[in-house]
Amino acid sequence: MGRAFVYVILGGGVAAGYAALEFTKKGVSNGELCIISEESVAPYERPALSKGFLLPEAPARLPAFHTCVGANEERLTPKWYKEHGIELILGTRVKSADIRRKTLLTAAGETISYKFLIIATGARALKLEEFGVSGSDAENVCYLRDLADATRLADVMQTSTGGNAVVIGGGYIGMEVAASLVINKINVSMVFPEPHCMGRLFTPKIASYYEEFYKSKGVNFVKGTVLSSFVFDPEGKVTGVDLKDGSSLPADLVVVGIGIRPNTGLFEGQLTLEKGGIKVNSLLQTSNSSVYAVGDVASFPVKIFGESRRLEHVDAARKSARHAVAAIMEPDTTPEFDYLPFFYSRVFSFSWQFYGDNLGEVIYFGDFSGTSFGAYWVHKGHLVGSFLEGGSKEEYEAIARVTRLKPAIDDLSELERQGLGFVVGLSQKLSMAPVTNVGGSMSTVTVVLKKPVYPWHATAGVVVAASIAAFAYWYGRRRRRW
Repeated sequence: MGRAFVYVILGGGVAAGYAALEFTKKGVSNGELCIISEESVAPYERPALSKGFLLPEAPARLPAFHTCVGANEERLTPKWYKEHGIELILGTRVKSADIRRKTLLTAAGETISYKFLIIATGARALKLEEFGVSGSDAENVCYLRDLADATRLADVMQTSTGGNAVVIGGGYIGMEVAASLVINKINVSMVFPEPHCMGRLFTPKIASYYEEFYKSKGVNFVKGTVLSSFVFDPEGKVTGVDLKDGSSLPADLVVVGIGIRPNTGLFEGQLTLEKGGIKVNSLLQTSNSSVYAVGDVASFPVKIFGESRRLEHVDAARKSARHAVAAIMEPDTTPEFDYLPFFYSRVFSFSWQFYGDNLGEVIYFGDFSGTSFGAYWVHKGHLVGSFLEGGSKEEYEAIARVTRLKPAIDDLSELERQGLGFVVGLSQKLSMAPVTNVGGSMSTVTVVLKKPVYPWHATAGVVVAASIAAFAYWYGRRRRRW
């Protein structure tokens, strides 16, 4: 017993929803596409789980945050999939995959075959047991990866108002959940081994800004140590945590956010793996030409870095899913995936965005005692990363555009002096003279930032760069006609 489809998306997370929408835009026919998901609901925007879902007033609930509302597009409810002839195979676990035969076997014993497969299996939350600590099954120990986790956490939070919560981990989940707990009037302690929060992205100075605000809201930071064990009451409920530094904390609720691991198990030994994920090329195609991988599970070439990376963020999931569908449906006209790494968060009154890479020397700008500030990262003479808190839509667009171009910087003090004005000014100039190359992606700009002895030099540099790029574009088109 089995079913056959032309296109199968394995996994029902964010990427699956965006891939489905892209398939409909590319003209997929009724009955050709299915989505297989272990979850019992249609794909939804996972960022809502650590933000709106946990709010005490008017919390977000489905169907409000089904994909693809996160990108201001259609909201894909179960009715939408039915109307577009897309089969949702929900609450279904695939226990094995045969890439050679192009089949998937479900836990219920059904065989599902495909012509093209998109792997969107995402990642799972790392469990405490993997680090030698037991207790994840306690009723008040929570993780946050899917809707079931969020529902359970919200229920425990309701019974913990005025009590004590311990958040294990200082990354995305830790920071966003801690904010939600505070809003729910729960006392929060955050425990993590790093010297500051968001250690993979923030510098100590940036982290300090947010930590001070969290402290003003009553959050207690316990750094440089990790969870050793739980303290249980006779009913098996956690009442406290013991830390490796010898200290203890009371706990009515524990939230664990210690990282994730890509779900590659079905494909080990069948597809090439890299950097913990499934290796794909610049079209998101795996080592098997009929199989594509997107989102958290994919290790893909990042052109701006000149190397492959696996990026754990919703933006990468959305865009890689769309690109994979384009590569499948329009293989002759789809360009290489040219992704600019992007991370963001919105908690309390904060809203920050980061583009590029946090590599090299850091140049800060703005008012760190106020509400708007940022930083640039300069590596090997080029601006490679930009961070901005409290920016406008136009300012965020400017840092994204200029970071992609990797402009040359030879005077760090002048970059610091100009601050945000550097990317805003350069972006405005580029809007008047867009810089492109024949491949269709933004090229590195030879705009050297120097002290303004001759202010017209910077403008002239942009004009020259734009002229060269325009000639390259014309020449490329001419060559293709020959």
